Amino acid sequence: MSTSKAKTKVQPLSDQEIQTNYSRMQSDLQTLAGKVGELEQEAEEHGLVLSTLNEALAEDPDRKCFRLIGGVLVERTVKDVVPALQTNRDGIRKVISNLSEQYKAKEQDFETFKQDYNIRPIQKA
Repeated sequence: MSTSKAKTKVQPLSDQEIQTNYSRMQSDLQTLAGKVGELEQEAEEHGLVLSTLNEALAEDPDRKCFRLIGGVLVERTVKDVVPALQTNRDGIRKVISNLSEQYKAKEQDFETFKQDYNIRPIQKA
């Protein structure tokens, strides 16, 4: 037995299967990137609202504010809304982190796939 690691053999795929897998992997990466971008925008919006509400919180914690919950506009006080928004923003950031890790893993799998099947982009003149 050899102590050196043998490179794992790539399972032979037809040209159609290679093309299908390539398209699927590319689509998965685009979907993840889109979702990350969408969530980053949402986290930014939460940050803007929180900065505004923190000013109101310093002035008058019992000041009325309105929050949209499940399509229903609900009246609350600033001191009640700020902690909920902070929790939501932190949750969104965790999801972004997880999706970013998934993206990196899928990107690495995609690069490995391209190397295994000797796929190179076509250079347009």
